[in-house]
This record gives sequence, C-alpha cells and structure tokens, in this order.
Amino acid sequence: MPPASHETRAASQTLAPRGEIRHDWTVEEIEALFALPFNDLLFHAQRVHRAHFDPNAVQVSTLLSIKTGACPEDCKYCPQSGHYNTGLGKEKLLEVEKVVEQARAAREAGASRFCMGAAWKSPREKDLDVVLEMVRRVKALGLETCMTLGMVDNDQAGRLAEAGLDYYNHNLDTSPEYYGEIITTRTYADRLETLGHVRQAGMKVCSGGILGMGEAPRDRAALLQQLARLEPHPESVPINMLVKVPGTPLEDVEDLDPIEFIRAIAVARILMPASHVRLSAGREQMSDSTQALAFLAGANSIFYGDQLLTTGNPQAEQDRALFARLGLHPEQRNTCVDDVQMHSRVQADVDTDLVHQAARQAIGRADELAYDATRNVTQDAARA
Repeated sequence: MPPASHETRAASQTLAPRGEIRHDWTVEEIEALFALPFNDLLFHAQRVHRAHFDPNAVQVSTLLSIKTGACPEDCKYCPQSGHYNTGLGKEKLLEVEKVVEQARAAREAGASRFCMGAAWKSPREKDLDVVLEMVRRVKALGLETCMTLGMVDNDQAGRLAEAGLDYYNHNLDTSPEYYGEIITTRTYADRLETLGHVRQAGMKVCSGGILGMGEAPRDRAALLQQLARLEPHPESVPINMLVKVPGTPLEDVEDLDPIEFIRAIAVARILMPASHVRLSAGREQMSDSTQALAFLAGANSIFYGDQLLTTGNPQAEQDRALFARLGLHPEQRNTCVDDVQMHSRVQADVDTDLVHQAARQAIGRADELAYDATRNVTQDAARA
C-alpha cells in the first residue's frame, strides 16, 4: 500500500470517527479536507452522514416567492436586484390566500417544508403583519415553515417566532474576504447579526452560500468555516451553484467544476454532521450523475417543484424518477401532522408505471429484472 500523502494524513487527524460536533475548525484544516483524494473525501462524508441520518432519506421543501423584484440590495448574482436590468418585473406581496393555496399544493406533492421568500432589504411593518398571517396559515396545514425576508431585528424575529415560524433563511453567500466583491449594500456583520436575532428568538437557522461566483478555493473553505463556527450549527445548510442570469454582473463568470461542487457538499457534511445539507439552486443545470454524487457526498435536502424564487428547478416528475433510480425516499418530519399519509402519497407517485418505465430505460434493459426485483422487495418492506 502506498504511503498516505501529507494532506491525507493531516485531514485524517482532524476527522472524528462518528462526526462529533465541532465549532473550532481552522481554514487550514478545512482546506486539508478539500485536498483529500475524492474517494477518501466521499468515504469520510458518507461515514459521518450515516452516523446522523438515514442515508436514503431526503428532506423535501418547496419555495415560493411571495414578493418578487425591485430589491434595493446589489447582490451581483441576483436577478431580483433593482440595480440590474434582467427583465424581471416587480410584483407586489402575494395575497395570503394565494400563498395558502400554493402551500396546500406543495403538501399534496410531497413537501414537508414550505419556504417563502421576499425581495426586501428588511420587512416593513405593514408587510410584516401580512407575513405573520401567512406563517400562521401555512403552519396550520401541518407544514414546517421557513421565511427569507432580508435582515430582521430582535423584535421582528420574536414576532415571527411567536407566529410559529420554524426556520429563517439568511445566507452568508461567500467568505468574509470575498464578500465585498459580491455585495456592497450590507455587510457580513449585518448578516451574522440577523442570524443572531433569529437564534435568540428560538427559531432554527437556514444559512449557506453560493459557489461558482468567481471565488478562490480558499473562499469556499472560509465560507464553510463561518457556518461551522455558528453555535449551534445551522439546522439547514443550502449549498447553491450559481445560476448565471443575463443582466447580472456574474452572467459571464467561469463555470465551477462539478467535482469541486461535490467536494464542497462533502466537506459541509463533515463540518456540520447533524445539519441538513441542501442541494439547492443550480440543480436544473446538473446532470443526474452530479446530483447522485451530491447525495452520496451527504446532501439530504432539496427544493421540490418547477421553480425556485425566480430560477428553474427540476420538475417534480423528474425528481421522483431520480429518487426511484437511486432508492431514495422523502424524509418524514415529526412536525407534519399528516406525515405518514403524505409519505405514502409520494411513494405511490414514485411507484407509478410511468416512472418505472423511465427508470428502466435509464439503467438499461439488461438490468430490468434486477430493478423489478428490487422494487418488489421495497414494496414488501413498505407493506411490512
């Protein structure tokens, strides 16, 4: 057996056998993880993942834009920024009933969490009252609730928590060092302060970043370090691949190597063992093979449906077919009053003839008998 490289030995020394929770990772330790041979990195990530989660369960969320466009922030990746001409129209805050209707449809399609996003720097008082009613009504459907509304202060965070909001999303986007190249209208400290208000109010934190914005590899390590330093870790960590939108300053940035993206997923899993790592924006541009590697690397959450805030997302039928091919299933959430029924509906959808036909074509006729045998075993286990 060839001797292990210096990077492999250094990284292995930082890895606890079952992925114990740490908040003291250094950038150098994280860079050593990124430098591991790809197979070794995924092996370590899988080991950590299996110590904390069902490796074949994926948490499913649906995201709805409740107020689109004309955002005063200048985030260089965002088509909703009022600073750029991307052809995206300005829309008012949606009516509560329309949001509830969308949430009900998301629940029926298999989502366990309903996320609502508004293009604001921070919510105004009159808008916050409407948002609070949205939270209460969606929560009453038995769904977990998540909001992203920009910056919130202590009072606003407390009122959202009182209304029943489970998660608040506020991404760090990139490293502190690269942040000024992407956003100038709010500081990194502003973002961390909002996360502090959210945590103090008793809500769960959803916070991650965007890869492929021209950042250096060290910036990806530094972003993950910032997230891993939060105590406790964010319960949900969305890892986004930049969706290049014409009209934004990043429309011509060089594509990120998908393997580097998978490395980031694996490192996030190792650094934050008990967090849900979400394969988020950019999935529409990813091949099934890249998505499969992401799940192998420790991603265990997705957005489900045709669209995110303003960018495309794989259609639900495609996701069901991919889940069937990989043997994945939606994660059941104790906060959903009718999780068992919802889980059964989604599994029934996955088990349709149409989906199985597509899956058989994808894996080849030679594997049909093995595939059908596996399906029968799965059905028998489900009945048991």
